[in-house]
Amino acid sequence: MPQSVPSPAPSPVLQEGYGDQLAVVTVTYSPGDSLDAFLDSLAGATTRRYTVVLADNGSTDGAPERAAAGRDGVELLRTGGNLGYGGGANRAVATLGREVGWVVVANPDLVWCPGSLDELLAAGQRTPRAGALGPLIRDVDGGVYPSARLLPSLGRGVGHAVFGAVWPGNPWTRVYRQSESSVQERDAEWLSGSCLLLRRAAFDSVAGFDTRYFMYFEDVDLGERLGKAGWRNRYVPSAEVVHTGGHATTANADVSARMLVEHHRSAYRYLADHYPGPIWAPVRWALRAGLGTRSALAVRRAGR
Repeated sequence: MPQSVPSPAPSPVLQEGYGDQLAVVTVTYSPGDSLDAFLDSLAGATTRRYTVVLADNGSTDGAPERAAAGRDGVELLRTGGNLGYGGGANRAVATLGREVGWVVVANPDLVWCPGSLDELLAAGQRTPRAGALGPLIRDVDGGVYPSARLLPSLGRGVGHAVFGAVWPGNPWTRVYRQSESSVQERDAEWLSGSCLLLRRAAFDSVAGFDTRYFMYFEDVDLGERLGKAGWRNRYVPSAEVVHTGGHATTANADVSARMLVEHHRSAYRYLADHYPGPIWAPVRWALRAGLGTRSALAVRRAGR
C-alpha cells in the first residue's frame, strides 16, 4: 500500500523557521506484524503527504527492514543501540529537515482510525500555541485509555501508587487520570506519548524528550516542560487510534518484567527531580523504598 497520498498542499504555515510538512516517527524494537498494521492504517489517517522514519533500537525480527524495503516513503534509521523510547524518537527527529513543521511520535502497535491524523492537524492549525496534540486512545476491547492527565504530585502519585491496583476507583487515581472529565477537546497537563502530534517548533524549543527516561514518564516530563515553556498540551478526542498492545513486551516475560522495573524507576526519577536538596532527602528515601517494594511485587505478580 503506498505510504504517500497525493493531495492539494495546504497553504504553508511557517512556524518559527519551520515549514508545514509532516513526518511520522515510530520507535521500533522487534515490532512484529503490528508495524504493518500501523503503516497500513496510517495511509487512511491523513490526506497529507508524509514520510515515515523507523527509529530502530535493535530489532531482530526483520520487520523494520521489510517495511523500509517494501514501502514508499518509509525510511529505516538504525540508532546504534537500544536508546529507549525518547532517545530513539529524538534521534529520528534530529534527521528531519526544517521543512518538517509537524512530527508524529507514535508506538508501532497502534492502528489509526480513518481521518484521525487530519483531525489532529486541524486542531493544531486552529490552536497556535498547541505544542502537543493527542487523540482518544482505545484498547482492543473498545475501552478508552485515560491519555490526557494531570501532572503527578506527591499526594496524587503516592495515592495512585498505593491504591491504584487494589482500588481502581480511589480518589487519587480518579483525579490523576481525569477519569470524570468529559470526553471533549480540552487542554491537559500531559498526554500519552504512545501517540502525539508535535509542533516541531515546540518540541525543539524544549530539546525534545529527556533521555534520562529510558521508557515511561518521558511523556509526563515532556508535557510539563512544554507547559512551562508556554505551549499547550491539547487533547483531541475527535481523533481516535486503537492500541493493540506491544509485541516486544508481551512476547517475552523477561522483557515484561524489565518494563515494570523501568516504569517504577522512571516514576522515582520524575518525583525525585521535583523534591531536590538535603531537606527533601527523607522524602526521596521513602519514595525509593516504596516504589522499589511496589516494583518487586508487580514483577512477582506478573511472573505467576
